[in-house]
Amino acid sequence: MTNSIYESVKKQDAEKYATYNGRATHAKLQFVRIAPTLVGDAELIEKIMASGPELQTFFGEKSKPEVPVAGIIDGHFVSRRIDRLVVDDVKKTVYILDYKTDIDTEKFRPKYIAQLREYKSLMSQIYPGYKTSCYILWLHDWRLERL
Repeated sequence: MTNSIYESVKKQDAEKYATYNGRATHAKLQFVRIAPTLVGDAELIEKIMASGPELQTFFGEKSKPEVPVAGIIDGHFVSRRIDRLVVDDVKKTVYILDYKTDIDTEKFRPKYIAQLREYKSLMSQIYPGYKTSCYILWLHDWRLERL
């Protein structure tokens, strides 16, 4: 096997592993809560706690996992599921978190931004007068990105 073929197979295996691992982590995250008590996978709780208060908000008392939303965008019915949602009635702000498993964070960036714009549009219909803040949690390195 030549080096280029070997490297290609090695890269495909790494991508498959990253996708599998990301999906498994995504599935576990829906059951994680850090407030009022710690619930869920201990390793994920540790990562969330180490990431700081901005990420911790998405796993606190006000957070909701796997939230189905639907509405009309540009005359078309749209139905989606938000990975994590927090509605802060005091700050009049909706916080949206979407998990992504990609290692190459730029590969599908336009698609992800469009997805989060849809979420934002749907939330503005449900919560008129509220601001919306959208985030991506890159699961391969636990980096939280605000869009």
